[in-house]
Amino acid sequence: MTTAQMDEAKAMEFGGKVVGILNGASLAQMISIGHQTGLFDTMAEMAPSTSEEIAKKAGLNERYVREWLGAMTTGGIVEHDASKMTYALPPEHAASLTRAAGPGNLAAFAQFLPLMGTVEEGIVESFRKGGGVPYSKYPTFQKLMKEESGQVFDATLIDVTLPLAPGLVEKLKAGIDVADVGCGSGHAINLMAKAFPKSRFVGYDFSEEGISEGKDEAKAMGLANARFEAKDVATLGGPPQFELITAFDTIHDQAKPRQVLKGIYEALKPGGTFLCVDVAADSTHAGNMEHPMGPMMYTISTMHCMTVSLALGGEGLGTCWGEQMAKELLGDAGFKDIAVARVEGDIMNNYYVARKK
Repeated sequence: MTTAQMDEAKAMEFGGKVVGILNGASLAQMISIGHQTGLFDTMAEMAPSTSEEIAKKAGLNERYVREWLGAMTTGGIVEHDASKMTYALPPEHAASLTRAAGPGNLAAFAQFLPLMGTVEEGIVESFRKGGGVPYSKYPTFQKLMKEESGQVFDATLIDVTLPLAPGLVEKLKAGIDVADVGCGSGHAINLMAKAFPKSRFVGYDFSEEGISEGKDEAKAMGLANARFEAKDVATLGGPPQFELITAFDTIHDQAKPRQVLKGIYEALKPGGTFLCVDVAADSTHAGNMEHPMGPMMYTISTMHCMTVSLALGGEGLGTCWGEQMAKELLGDAGFKDIAVARVEGDIMNNYYVARKK
């Protein structure tokens, strides 16, 4: 394209967009730090204060806090009174940035971005040679997922998510056998085991670290009806032994998702339920143009979900495998009765309720 053919106004507009992207990416890094250091939580409880007062209250180094406040102020996240040299976090902003916000705490998501940056070299190499970056290269991923999913489970699992399957809560109260596939640190299993003491729960995950954390939490909670097993969930299958199997944002990460889903179908007793929570998306790029977190979802997919699957020679579904493909794969696994629900306030997930005839 020559200079004569270029629309200068369009070029200037796009240049401004790129500047905004760079500023946004930089703020995401600072938001991650603000979350990890507790600065947002601290400021949410303070009146307008100086950098010295904020640092003292948070137990942090003032010089770093002051520089961080510079990013927060110029980024429009923190309000600054230049005459008094004070800084304040408006309650409207705290509602998206503090631990008190529960599932609404978007600052927790920001932690994934610097983690993805640590594997960038391997991702670039994979672009050139194929393959992927293995799960072992993400040492803090389990910890971040535990925090992110934990705040959702605590707020919605028992009272909102499980009732999406008609009659399920009554069965859990009476006593059934339940498995969670890709259980991570096991928090969902332990919450359900506590809420439904007559039911029996097992969590499967290939991560020894996650299994260990699940066992420790179950012990601390005094649960006798929850157990955990390190297992490749692609080996799950018959004979039928469970009335309920759950999978929380894990199917799209699997190297062999079709085999996993087929195994889940086989492991369910007739009339059993598969409750699958996974990213709400369309299976096409065009269908995700209006997705509120589309760019972030595809980035996380490229930098983690897709690549860890490809590293194992897997299918590489990716984060945005989408509703159409999810229904297709569930149908191929044997499920014919498939309902899709959404939960108010959850912009991230679809809730698939599939029953075995």
